[in-house]
Amino acid sequence: MKASIRVALLVALMVSGPTMLQSAAAHSLQAVEDTLKQEERYAQVVNQPAPAFDLEDLEGRRWRLSDFAGKAVILNFVYARCQDVCPLHMVHIAELQRMMNTARMQEVVQFITIATDTEDAAATAKAMATYRQRFGLDPVNWMFLYGGADDPGAGIRLADRYGLKFVPSDDGAQMHAVVTHVIDREGRMRARFHGLRFEPIKLVAYANSLAFDMHDEDTADAEGESFAQTGSTVWSLMGAGALLAASLAYGWHRRRLSRKTGSAE
Repeated sequence: MKASIRVALLVALMVSGPTMLQSAAAHSLQAVEDTLKQEERYAQVVNQPAPAFDLEDLEGRRWRLSDFAGKAVILNFVYARCQDVCPLHMVHIAELQRMMNTARMQEVVQFITIATDTEDAAATAKAMATYRQRFGLDPVNWMFLYGGADDPGAGIRLADRYGLKFVPSDDGAQMHAVVTHVIDREGRMRARFHGLRFEPIKLVAYANSLAFDMHDEDTADAEGESFAQTGSTVWSLMGAGALLAASLAYGWHRRRLSRKTGSAE
């Protein structure tokens, strides 16, 4: 494991506690998943092919899931015109991206947001275009996709294939649950994080394990043990403070957006 990756992984994991560090050091994806099941009640670990897609970005370029082979993918669906839970979901996504990119994971993790709007495609694109600046998303590893003018219903149909229902309501909105999907480098969906109450660092640590092949048995055991010991020491000295600071900052962003939208979590 390269030194830069070791540092990035330590930054990502040190605030998640000794258990996640010990799982990481074991070089076993199964161990990381077992820990995730125990410590994150809103995470659902799965292992199945992620439904493929062929969608369009705001510049009219076509993208397929296979285009991101070799990267971990964090994928979510939103109704772009939503003024309720979808903006809160995007705050969550933006926070995850900031944490991962701070840990220098931007080259190995891709964020994808897919619009489920079935209305006029030009109006959908206009709504989508506000998201990057509104939520502070970094285009270096985030993109917004939709069906485009040729197939405006492609996003909502794809959400259904991912097991997520977006149901049009009488007031012109869409009713739906909130799920953040984690896809591995081979295009398999490995986990769903439900709602907005999961701890972002747990998803960051899990995505890190997928992106950096922590199940690779060729990685030196001695290096892993040293890494875990260092991480545990850092956790004991500053982990709680770092986690508290991150939680306070994240809570501030969510409360600020809630006041703007007039919506609760």
